[in-house]
Parts: sequence; C-alpha cells; structure tokens
Amino acid sequence: MFEKTTPTQRIAVLTGDVVDSRKVSDRRRLYRLLDDSLQRLARQQQGHAERFRGDGFQIALPRARHAMTAAIALRAALIEHSEPDQRWDARIAVAVGPARWHADLRIAEADDAPFVASGHRLDRLGEGSEHLALTLLDDPDDGSLALLMRFLDDLLAGWSPYSAEVVQLSLERTLSQQAMATHLGISQPSVYKRLKAARWPLLSDTLAYLETRLADKDAG
Repeated sequence: MFEKTTPTQRIAVLTGDVVDSRKVSDRRRLYRLLDDSLQRLARQQQGHAERFRGDGFQIALPRARHAMTAAIALRAALIEHSEPDQRWDARIAVAVGPARWHADLRIAEADDAPFVASGHRLDRLGEGSEHLALTLLDDPDDGSLALLMRFLDDLLAGWSPYSAEVVQLSLERTLSQQAMATHLGISQPSVYKRLKAARWPLLSDTLAYLETRLADKDAG
C-alpha cells in the first residue's frame, strides 16, 4: 500500500484491457488469471491494482522504474495461459508523473494526471494494432520511447506460451537455467531454447534501460 503521496511524488499508472476478450470462451478463467496476476504484481511492487468492466484494469505503482517490467510480466502471464485456439494478450498504456493519489482512495475514483493520461492513451491504442505505450508526463519523449515500445510489441508478438512461461519466471526470480529446468520439469537445453526464442537477453537489457530511464527523475 502507498503512504499518502505528496504533489511531487512520481507514480506509474498502467491502464489496460484484454485483446479480443469477447472471443474468450472461458471468461471465468481469464478473470481469475487477471485478478491473481494483478494482485501479485501489486504486492511485489507495493502498489495497488483493480480490475473493472470485466477485462479492464489499472495498476498504480509508487516506484515508477518498475512500470515496464510489470507491464511485460502481465502480458507474459496472459500469453502463457492462452486458450488452445486463442492467444491471450493485453493492451497496456503506462503513464508516469506526479500525483496526490494515495491508497485510501479507490483507483476508479482517481483523477490525477497519470491516471487520465494512461486512460486516454489506452483509448488510442484501441484504434490501432499496437499493444504497448509509455507516456512520461515530466520528460517529453524524443521518439526513443515510442521506438522501444514498438520493439517490445514486436518481440512479444513472437512468443509462444512456453516462451512466455520462462520469461515470467525469469522476471519473478533469479534462477540458473538448470534451476529453472528443475522447477518446470524440463531439460536445461529446453529452457535455453525457450529463452532464446523469447529473445530474453534483448528483453532483459531493454527493461534494465527503461528502469534506469524511469528512475532518473525519481532520483532528481
């Protein structure tokens, strides 16, 4: 949970919805997965999350630097648990900036700039084929962030549920490939192949860069 924020405290807000959710045959399983994933991410990042309108959701994080890792982890969880005949994924719009919001207020009632910007950006995502966006309200984008979002979208588009599974595990824990293989009940070469297919080294480096980029203003 958050401490009561000050006007200068930066937070990250992730607003999203599931892609083509009307085609999901087992919505109860989808909603359980969303609820479990959202609450796990909120606990890990000491934030707060709510699901609304069925497949819609928002997450507020007090440490902005973890925002993109949280977004990728949530998309990985959906892809990992996709139905056999339908790929599950989400559109997620991230906005970072100062806010007065605190944990005593429901997310649905929040109207600080990051919440508004994140919601508006999600509306624009719904008009195209992109599934990921990042808006920094206190650091105008020179085009590099938009390019990185396109890269991450393209990277995730090639994931199988198996690739998403090893990425999800890699984001949550620091494990050797052998330890990961033991945990998953597969061979170490299989883990290596899945990480390679997911382009894990590139993803890890990109998320590390974004974490540093988002933390710069926090430290300033």
